Amino acid sequence: PRIAPGGRSEVGWLNWTIARVSGRVAGTGPPNLFLTLGRHRGLFRGWLRFAGKLMPGGKLQRRESELVILRVAHLCGSEYEFAHHVRLGRRAGLRDMDIENVTRQLVDGAWIPREAAILAAVDQLHADRNLDEEAWAALEAHLDEQERIELLMLAGHYEMLATFLRTLRVAQDESV
Repeated sequence: PRIAPGGRSEVGWLNWTIARVSGRVAGTGPPNLFLTLGRHRGLFRGWLRFAGKLMPGGKLQRRESELVILRVAHLCGSEYEFAHHVRLGRRAGLRDMDIENVTRQLVDGAWIPREAAILAAVDQLHADRNLDEEAWAALEAHLDEQERIELLMLAGHYEMLATFLRTLRVAQDESV
């Protein structure tokens, strides 16, 4: 890693505790993402509040949030993000077939219409940083206003995290 995960003295007692609890929930040790970002203590806590509002505390169904995150991770080549959210996605009801399909070209019939609209929007946001009228209309048909806002923030947030993780070469978390 370009910046090594911090220990308790580098990230502080509170951030260390948050990381340990999060690792237990995820079935890993303290997440390296948390221990790396935790080296900037105030930024870590602000990010954690924001990220928690998107997932798991968001308006989108948890399964949908995990599909968005996995699709973004796949498109960005973020192995850390993908591996971490495979574990969380399974807890949210994703099956092996869903996880496999999220890494493939989107095809008709692979997803229910709501999920297809969400995933197509993620692809377009990744490619263009924008949505055309057709993609927006598809979202309007399936998501309310707050869900559409959240989808945009969730996809953008995980694009940012993928950049952070890849650039700093954050190592995979150890399963326990």
